[in-house]
Amino acid sequence: MSSSSVRTTNYPAIKNAPLVGLAEGNGSFNNYHFVALIVAVPYIVKTFLPIVKYGGFKTYLFMVVLVGPPTAVAYWALNSIYGPRKNEKVTLPGKNIEEYITIHDPELKQLYKGREKIPMQVFHDAYFDGKIDFKGDVLDILEQRHDWAKMNFTFELFKYVFCTFIPEVIVHSQKQDEDQVRDNYDRGNDFYEWFLGPRMIYTSGIVLDNTIEESLEQLQDNKLSVVCNKLNLQPTDKVLDIGCGWGTLVTYAAKNFGCDVTGVTLAKEQAKFGTERIAKNGASIRFNVSADKARILCCDYREIPTGTKYNKIVTLEMAEHVGVRRYSQFLSEVYDLLEDDGILVYQVAGFRPSWQYEDLIWGLFMNKYVFPGADASCSLGWVINKLENAGFEVKNVDVLGVHYSATLFRWYKNWLSNKEKILEKYGDRWFRVWAFFLAYSTITSRQGSASVFQITLHKNLNAFHRIEGVPNHYSIHVKNEKEPILVE
Repeated sequence: MSSSSVRTTNYPAIKNAPLVGLAEGNGSFNNYHFVALIVAVPYIVKTFLPIVKYGGFKTYLFMVVLVGPPTAVAYWALNSIYGPRKNEKVTLPGKNIEEYITIHDPELKQLYKGREKIPMQVFHDAYFDGKIDFKGDVLDILEQRHDWAKMNFTFELFKYVFCTFIPEVIVHSQKQDEDQVRDNYDRGNDFYEWFLGPRMIYTSGIVLDNTIEESLEQLQDNKLSVVCNKLNLQPTDKVLDIGCGWGTLVTYAAKNFGCDVTGVTLAKEQAKFGTERIAKNGASIRFNVSADKARILCCDYREIPTGTKYNKIVTLEMAEHVGVRRYSQFLSEVYDLLEDDGILVYQVAGFRPSWQYEDLIWGLFMNKYVFPGADASCSLGWVINKLENAGFEVKNVDVLGVHYSATLFRWYKNWLSNKEKILEKYGDRWFRVWAFFLAYSTITSRQGSASVFQITLHKNLNAFHRIEGVPNHYSIHVKNEKEPILVE
């Protein structure tokens, strides 16, 4: 294998990609061509069909409805199969598929052998069912996926998009949220502890030193510290954590800063765990963490009591579950809950706008198997536009994609280390799904397919004293390695 310009790295902080793992995929798509086909193909079909060709504009619109979807499917499918890679700087080894995976299913074995690559969706579904196995570590083989897997849209993917994904995006009801969240997060605290570790934080940690391998707990402690300092927490603050998970940030903020903290989660097991964690921490060295200072509410974000205003609000990777349809409404509710001089730290996962087909296939896998209903994982530009339209002003943005990769890699290692316990209680399928998810997510967040955006905001009002935010506007406080030579 050779490369003219692509280099590898060797930082202890993350799982570094081998050269083949840095290969670009296919991102061939043209909006103009797509729209032209949707407009032209129904017209052409109408022109050649008997009887229909005599119809007018309404007949044409009917043909758009009838012919448009299969035309769209054909365009997407053909582009995903035959489109070129973004670039060819990394040369793929061109090994036989048998060197990477073992196919047990006879039908699949007949279809995919030698140099014939397997569609990624076909692969992961078969892997979850035990019909295929990796020849080696899941993450190591996935690093080489472009040499043995095709990133093309299959019939099953289109079926999922049209029959499940789009209807859920359109509806995205409160009942849907409740069913999906509780089915997911009430599965069992032990299930999550086996990869999240003792902190029980299901969001990206933060790397503060890329020259060492900080532990998962250190990454999460770094994140808790960063978030609380961006919020500039004070003992007099009333804090709201929307989507508080297992209550770690709620407890941390009350314990270290003495503020009044309310966490909100829709999952019953999370609320119970968080309440117990608050009680267990009790009186800390600095502040008393009691039920009258910190609490967890088990409710939907739409049910947060409106009688109380908060001068600090935080939401970490919860907004994806709100859904595209209700996103603006959610931000309007957050705006109303925040005091006029308050601060919001808003962390959300999203995709790169300059996508590759691999990104979309991975995203659909995540929506189906890991985070059902999380359809608001959008680009940074989309998120910022929504926040600004809701009346917020952006103070600072930190992009944490590679930090998430570091976090996921540690989750992955935890998951593998607890394999026997997981198999005994939850079975082989659950183990396989999460091993694939954690391994592949380590890659996607490292290479930019998906990322995490941590945004600090306040209301865009004349009376907001922006100058008071300078001390904790950390990205402008740089440390020079040596004293600069000033310009005269």
